[in-house]
Amino acid sequence: MKIIAVIPARYESSRFQGKPLADICGKPMIWWVYKHASEVEYFNELYVATDDQRIYDACMSNGMKCIMTSTSHRTGTDRIGEVAEKIPADLYINIQGDEPLMEPEVMKKAIEPFFCNPELQVSNLMTRITDPVDVVNFTVPKVITNKEGIGVYLTRSTAPYPKGSINYHYYKQVCVYGFTPSALNFYCNYGKKYGKAKIEAIEDIEILRFIENGYKVQFIEVDSDTVAVDTPNDLKKVNDIMAAKLQKQK
Repeated sequence: MKIIAVIPARYESSRFQGKPLADICGKPMIWWVYKHASEVEYFNELYVATDDQRIYDACMSNGMKCIMTSTSHRTGTDRIGEVAEKIPADLYINIQGDEPLMEPEVMKKAIEPFFCNPELQVSNLMTRITDPVDVVNFTVPKVITNKEGIGVYLTRSTAPYPKGSINYHYYKQVCVYGFTPSALNFYCNYGKKYGKAKIEAIEDIEILRFIENGYKVQFIEVDSDTVAVDTPNDLKKVNDIMAAKLQKQK
Protein backbone atom coordinates (compact mmCIF):
# COMPACT_ATOMS: atom_id res chain seq x y z
CA MET A 1 0.00 0.00 0.00
CA LYS A 2 1.44 3.32 -1.08
CA ILE A 3 0.72 5.98 1.55
CA ILE A 4 1.33 9.68 0.99
CA ALA A 5 1.17 12.21 3.81
CA VAL A 6 0.39 15.83 3.00
CA ILE A 7 0.53 18.85 5.29
CA PRO A 8 -1.69 21.58 3.80
CA ALA A 9 -0.46 25.06 4.73
CA ARG A 10 -1.73 28.50 3.81
CA TYR A 11 -0.51 31.89 4.91
CA GLU A 12 -3.85 33.67 5.07
CA SER A 13 -5.95 32.97 8.15
CA SER A 14 -8.84 34.87 9.71
CA ARG A 15 -7.59 34.25 13.26
CA PHE A 16 -3.80 34.04 12.85
CA GLN A 17 -2.19 35.18 9.62
CA GLY A 18 1.06 33.45 8.68
CA LYS A 19 0.85 30.85 11.43
CA PRO A 20 2.69 28.05 9.52
CA LEU A 21 5.78 30.25 9.77
CA ALA A 22 5.24 31.23 13.42
CA ASP A 23 8.40 30.67 15.43
CA ILE A 24 8.49 27.76 17.87
CA CYS A 25 11.80 27.39 19.65
CA GLY A 26 13.73 28.76 16.67
CA LYS A 27 11.96 26.85 13.89
CA PRO A 28 8.78 27.60 11.90
CA MET A 29 5.75 25.71 13.15
CA ILE A 30 5.41 23.77 9.89
CA TRP A 31 8.92 22.38 10.42
CA TRP A 32 7.91 20.71 13.67
CA VAL A 33 4.87 19.09 12.05
CA TYR A 34 7.00 17.86 9.14
CA LYS A 35 9.72 16.58 11.48
CA HIS A 36 7.29 14.45 13.46
CA ALA A 37 5.53 13.17 10.32
CA SER A 38 8.88 12.17 8.79
CA GLU A 39 9.31 9.71 11.67
CA VAL A 40 6.20 7.70 10.68
CA GLU A 41 7.50 4.61 8.93
CA TYR A 42 4.22 3.99 7.06
CA PHE A 43 4.64 7.06 4.87
CA ASN A 44 6.18 6.44 1.46
CA GLU A 45 6.26 10.15 0.70
CA LEU A 46 5.69 13.34 2.67
CA TYR A 47 4.92 16.82 1.34
CA VAL A 48 3.83 20.25 2.40
CA ALA A 49 1.16 21.63 0.04
CA THR A 50 0.87 25.40 -0.05
CA ASP A 51 -0.25 28.31 -2.21
CA ASP A 52 2.16 30.84 -0.73
CA GLN A 53 5.70 31.58 -1.88
CA ARG A 54 6.82 32.48 1.64
CA ILE A 55 5.84 29.06 2.96
CA TYR A 56 7.36 27.35 -0.08
CA ASP A 57 10.66 29.18 0.43
CA ALA A 58 10.70 28.33 4.14
CA CYS A 59 10.17 24.65 3.31
CA MET A 60 12.96 24.64 0.74
CA SER A 61 15.41 26.33 3.11
CA ASN A 62 14.58 23.84 5.86
CA GLY A 63 14.85 20.66 3.79
CA MET A 64 11.14 19.93 3.41
CA LYS A 65 9.51 18.69 0.21
CA CYS A 66 6.85 21.16 -0.88
CA ILE A 67 4.30 21.38 -3.70
CA MET A 68 2.80 24.65 -4.89
CA THR A 69 -0.97 24.42 -5.32
CA SER A 70 -3.82 26.64 -6.44
CA THR A 71 -4.93 29.66 -4.42
CA SER A 72 -8.58 28.78 -5.05
CA HIS A 73 -8.91 25.86 -2.61
CA ARG A 74 -11.50 26.32 0.11
CA THR A 75 -10.09 23.66 2.46
CA GLY A 76 -6.90 21.78 3.17
CA THR A 77 -8.49 18.58 1.90
CA ASP A 78 -9.20 20.25 -1.44
CA ARG A 79 -5.50 21.13 -1.56
CA ILE A 80 -4.59 17.50 -0.96
CA GLY A 81 -6.92 16.57 -3.81
CA GLU A 82 -4.71 18.58 -6.15
CA VAL A 83 -1.65 16.72 -4.85
CA ALA A 84 -3.48 13.44 -5.49
CA GLU A 85 -3.99 14.43 -9.12
CA LYS A 86 -0.22 14.68 -9.48
CA ILE A 87 0.92 11.79 -7.27
CA PRO A 88 -1.14 8.56 -7.23
CA ALA A 89 -1.36 6.56 -4.01
CA ASP A 90 -3.56 4.02 -2.21
CA LEU A 91 -4.07 6.21 0.83
CA TYR A 92 -3.68 9.91 1.57
CA ILE A 93 -3.09 11.25 5.06
CA ASN A 94 -3.98 14.85 5.84
CA ILE A 95 -1.87 16.20 8.70
CA GLN A 96 -2.88 19.66 9.83
CA GLY A 97 0.03 22.07 9.92
CA ASP A 98 -1.08 23.82 13.10
CA GLU A 99 -0.51 20.95 15.57
CA PRO A 100 3.27 20.96 16.09
CA LEU A 101 3.08 18.83 19.25
CA MET A 102 1.59 15.88 17.35
CA GLU A 103 3.74 12.79 17.91
CA PRO A 104 4.47 10.18 15.21
CA GLU A 105 2.82 7.39 17.21
CA VAL A 106 -0.41 9.38 17.25
CA MET A 107 -0.33 9.99 13.49
CA LYS A 108 0.02 6.26 12.86
CA LYS A 109 -3.34 5.58 14.51
CA ALA A 110 -5.17 7.21 11.59
CA ILE A 111 -3.55 4.74 9.19
CA GLU A 112 -3.71 1.40 10.97
CA PRO A 113 -7.50 0.79 10.65
CA PHE A 114 -7.09 0.73 6.86
CA PHE A 115 -4.82 -2.31 7.16
CA CYS A 116 -7.58 -4.47 8.63
CA ASN A 117 -10.74 -2.97 7.12
CA PRO A 118 -10.80 -2.89 3.31
CA GLU A 119 -14.20 -1.15 3.36
CA LEU A 120 -12.95 1.85 5.31
CA GLN A 121 -12.78 5.09 3.33
CA VAL A 122 -12.23 7.87 5.89
CA SER A 123 -10.56 7.99 9.30
CA ASN A 124 -10.01 10.73 11.87
CA LEU A 125 -8.55 10.91 15.36
CA MET A 126 -10.02 12.14 18.62
CA THR A 127 -8.79 12.51 22.18
CA ARG A 128 -10.52 12.91 25.53
CA ILE A 129 -10.84 16.51 26.70
CA THR A 130 -9.06 17.04 30.00
CA ASP A 131 -9.26 20.84 30.21
CA PRO A 132 -12.86 21.94 31.00
CA VAL A 133 -12.23 25.18 29.11
CA ASP A 134 -11.97 23.20 25.87
CA VAL A 135 -15.54 21.95 26.28
CA VAL A 136 -16.85 25.49 25.77
CA ASN A 137 -14.06 26.77 23.50
CA PHE A 138 -15.43 27.30 19.98
CA THR A 139 -11.99 26.77 18.42
CA VAL A 140 -12.07 23.15 19.66
CA PRO A 141 -14.34 20.85 17.58
CA LYS A 142 -16.11 18.33 19.80
CA VAL A 143 -16.66 14.81 18.45
CA ILE A 144 -19.74 12.65 18.95
CA THR A 145 -19.62 9.03 17.76
CA ASN A 146 -21.78 5.95 17.96
CA LYS A 147 -20.64 2.95 20.00
CA GLU A 148 -18.55 1.65 17.08
CA GLY A 149 -16.64 4.91 16.86
CA ILE A 150 -18.37 6.06 13.68
CA GLY A 151 -18.77 9.82 13.57
CA VAL A 152 -22.29 11.12 14.23
CA TYR A 153 -21.51 14.83 14.48
CA LEU A 154 -18.77 17.38 15.15
CA THR A 155 -19.49 20.79 16.58
CA ARG A 156 -17.81 23.85 18.02
CA SER A 157 -20.62 24.10 20.58
CA THR A 158 -20.79 22.16 23.84
CA ALA A 159 -22.33 18.86 22.79
CA PRO A 160 -23.94 16.77 23.94
CA TYR A 161 -25.49 19.32 26.28
CA PRO A 162 -25.54 17.91 29.86
CA LYS A 163 -29.24 18.45 30.61
CA GLY A 164 -30.10 14.97 31.86
CA SER A 165 -26.69 13.82 33.09
CA ILE A 166 -23.09 14.93 33.53
CA ASN A 167 -21.79 11.37 33.29
CA TYR A 168 -20.02 11.87 29.98
CA HIS A 169 -16.49 12.20 28.66
CA TYR A 170 -16.10 14.86 25.98
CA TYR A 171 -13.78 14.33 23.04
CA LYS A 172 -12.09 16.76 20.70
CA GLN A 173 -10.95 16.28 17.15
CA VAL A 174 -7.28 15.59 16.49
CA CYS A 175 -6.65 16.78 12.97
CA VAL A 176 -5.10 13.81 11.22
CA TYR A 177 -7.35 12.31 8.52
CA GLY A 178 -7.04 9.29 6.26
CA PHE A 179 -8.72 9.16 2.84
CA THR A 180 -8.91 6.55 0.13
CA PRO A 181 -8.57 8.00 -3.38
CA SER A 182 -12.31 7.51 -4.00
CA ALA A 183 -13.28 9.35 -0.81
CA LEU A 184 -10.89 12.18 -1.61
CA ASN A 185 -12.25 12.34 -5.15
CA PHE A 186 -15.81 12.60 -3.81
CA TYR A 187 -14.83 15.40 -1.44
CA CYS A 188 -13.14 17.47 -4.11
CA ASN A 189 -15.76 16.93 -6.80
CA TYR A 190 -18.53 17.85 -4.37
CA GLY A 191 -16.71 21.06 -3.54
CA LYS A 192 -16.25 21.97 -7.19
CA LYS A 193 -19.93 21.41 -7.88
CA TYR A 194 -21.64 22.67 -4.72
CA GLY A 195 -19.01 24.35 -2.54
CA LYS A 196 -19.04 23.44 1.13
CA ALA A 197 -21.84 21.23 2.42
CA LYS A 198 -24.48 23.03 4.48
CA ILE A 199 -23.49 21.98 8.01
CA GLU A 200 -19.82 21.89 7.08
CA ALA A 201 -20.06 25.57 6.17
CA ILE A 202 -21.93 26.49 9.35
CA GLU A 203 -19.53 24.74 11.72
CA ASP A 204 -16.47 25.27 9.49
CA ILE A 205 -15.37 21.66 10.06
CA GLU A 206 -14.42 20.00 6.80
CA ILE A 207 -14.85 16.36 7.88
CA LEU A 208 -18.59 17.08 8.18
CA ARG A 209 -18.83 17.00 4.39
CA PHE A 210 -18.39 13.24 4.56
CA ILE A 211 -20.81 12.72 7.45
CA GLU A 212 -23.48 14.90 5.84
CA ASN A 213 -23.27 12.81 2.70
CA GLY A 214 -23.54 9.41 4.35
CA TYR A 215 -19.88 8.39 4.62
CA LYS A 216 -18.86 6.38 7.66
CA VAL A 217 -15.96 8.22 9.26
CA GLN A 218 -14.06 5.98 11.66
CA PHE A 219 -12.82 7.87 14.70
CA ILE A 220 -9.90 6.44 16.62
CA GLU A 221 -9.29 7.50 20.20
CA VAL A 222 -5.71 8.49 20.96
CA ASP A 223 -3.92 9.67 24.06
CA SER A 224 -2.66 13.03 22.93
CA ASP A 225 -1.99 16.36 24.59
CA THR A 226 -1.67 18.13 21.26
CA VAL A 227 -2.64 21.79 21.05
CA ALA A 228 -3.99 23.28 17.83
CA VAL A 229 -2.54 26.74 17.21
CA ASP A 230 -5.45 29.01 16.28
CA THR A 231 -4.43 32.17 18.13
CA PRO A 232 -1.25 33.89 19.39
CA ASN A 233 -2.19 32.66 22.88
CA ASP A 234 -2.14 29.08 21.59
CA LEU A 235 1.29 29.75 20.10
CA LYS A 236 2.65 30.90 23.46
CA LYS A 237 1.27 27.78 25.13
CA VAL A 238 2.89 25.54 22.50
CA ASN A 239 6.21 27.37 22.78
CA ASP A 240 6.23 26.81 26.54
CA ILE A 241 5.43 23.10 26.16
CA MET A 242 8.00 22.59 23.40
CA ALA A 243 10.70 24.43 25.35
CA ALA A 244 10.05 22.21 28.37
CA LYS A 245 10.28 19.06 26.21
CA LEU A 246 13.55 20.18 24.63
CA GLN A 247 14.98 21.01 28.05
CA LYS A 248 14.20 17.48 29.26
CA GLN A 249 16.06 16.02 26.27
CA LYS A 250 19.29 17.81 27.17
